[in-house]
Amino acid sequence: MFDKAYFDAGVNRIGTDCEKWDGMIAATGDPDMIPMWVADMDFPSAPAIKEAMAKVLEWNTWGYTIAGRKDAEALCAYWARRHDTHFTPDDVLMSPCVVTGLRLAVRALTNPGDGVLITTPVYGPFFAAVKGNAHPLIESPMIMDENNRFTLDLADIESKLASGAAKLVLFCSPHNPCGRAWSAQELKAVLDLCAKYNVPMVCDEIHADFVYAPGKHHSIMSIDGAQESAVMLCAASKTFNVAGLQQSAIVCKNEAWRKAIAGEMENGGVRSGNAFALAATRAAYTSCDDWLDGLKVYLADNRDFTVEYIKANMPKIKVTPLEATYLMWLDCRALAMEQKDLIDALLAQHVKVNDGTIFGKEGDGFIRLNIACPRAQLERALEAMAKVMG
Repeated sequence: MFDKAYFDAGVNRIGTDCEKWDGMIAATGDPDMIPMWVADMDFPSAPAIKEAMAKVLEWNTWGYTIAGRKDAEALCAYWARRHDTHFTPDDVLMSPCVVTGLRLAVRALTNPGDGVLITTPVYGPFFAAVKGNAHPLIESPMIMDENNRFTLDLADIESKLASGAAKLVLFCSPHNPCGRAWSAQELKAVLDLCAKYNVPMVCDEIHADFVYAPGKHHSIMSIDGAQESAVMLCAASKTFNVAGLQQSAIVCKNEAWRKAIAGEMENGGVRSGNAFALAATRAAYTSCDDWLDGLKVYLADNRDFTVEYIKANMPKIKVTPLEATYLMWLDCRALAMEQKDLIDALLAQHVKVNDGTIFGKEGDGFIRLNIACPRAQLERALEAMAKVMG
């Protein structure tokens, strides 16, 4: 059922208060703009999710709702089944979104003036989670090799932990925007450094379900040492295209840290109990594996098509290997264009991508391209991009 034809059909999102489409058209005034930016998908969510929310609609009243143990149990079973990662409902806190989790962790696990380390380039809200809480930002730039693949500079990370400058590490796994699916050895190396210098590691794993074969997602919670040194943030939002429902989870086996995060939630009035979101998330975690399996096949085909198209039609562009996520990181520096000129030229061709500089200064000369859309939409966007980047 969830084959190429299903995903090719897509879904019309215009008029749904959709940031990706409606927000873009309102901002640009261009109804012909092709959205290849915001990290959600132009596919219908799995039917089981719609059915679960329809049942909630039948209640005819929606008062205060408990985010209960059955929600955590569904999450635990899903991660055990899909990722061979094991934790218990007692290790889980429910939260509205992963970005909220980043901010809560910074507030709960640091003291005023503590530096927070991030590996750059990285998802923009990592910067905001640190700066917004008035902490010094410690950046560790990643290394791009001759194959355009990014790796960690472990020596640089250690130097910044050893100096005492960084008292918390925020980590993105799989990595947005560089598309890395970190190996167990890489994760263990970072976790060991955190343990050595008594620094918590908070790992955003929202893209966990988008690691492509032959790769495998390795959760930080499956790495030896995570019991005392790590916090994992996750959600169904990216995987099942339900980000607008605002539901995520914080997984932490360290009881003291979990209580500290829960205390920040209480102090900030952070609640997670949207009846529709909880029902949708339980359905996602229990009844949608076949939809997800079909989606991953489709996205892998989109990835391969994009790589070949760029190679044939935009030979100056270097494509970072996409091991995970549906977000391609394109090195456009050989075009010798100013970043603003590049983005403006693409907008003039009716294509909106993410400006690489929102992921840090290392993103200058790069763009991020969202390929989670029907093939016809992807083809139109690439054809338009080639007029600028070919």
